Amino acid sequence: MHLNPYGKDAVVLAVGLVNDPPADVAGLVDRCTGAGLVLERTATGGDLAAVRDFLADWCEVVDTSEAAARARLLNRLLAEYAAAPRLTDHVGTGWHLHFRSEDLPVRGQLAALISVGTALHLAGRGMDRLGRCAAEGCDRVFADVSRNGRQRYCSPACGNRDAVRRHRARTRAETG
Repeated sequence: MHLNPYGKDAVVLAVGLVNDPPADVAGLVDRCTGAGLVLERTATGGDLAAVRDFLADWCEVVDTSEAAARARLLNRLLAEYAAAPRLTDHVGTGWHLHFRSEDLPVRGQLAALISVGTALHLAGRGMDRLGRCAAEGCDRVFADVSRNGRQRYCSPACGNRDAVRRHRARTRAETG
């Protein structure tokens, strides 16, 4: 069975591109192919710049915590980048759905994938399952794909550091 790359994988790719932006076009291509994305066109410097601009818009969705406002921002991205679903078997990878027009440049392919993937992630897992790390001094993005839906940190390391910080603060308050 071939699963669509929309949803969790697309959101995790977006998080990675925001938290650790590729330095050049080759880095963007490596990250996309590493995530299993089949790029149908050659990526260019213009694609890299446009993907960065798109991710800045996508971060507005991340940074908005109120569900209706988040939906409005995401709907704007969907209207701009997504298209009616269609079946495709491009490059012989097996039949699957695309929520985008055919023959888009890399920038359009990524924007559609991430927009639709984010919508499916939030609608399927919860509108609050995307955000910024709660650790003091960290502004990295995370997509909550946990089972219980209570992720607050970008990584276990940030969660552990914050727990140690809170423990030390409590200890100081109790002894001081």
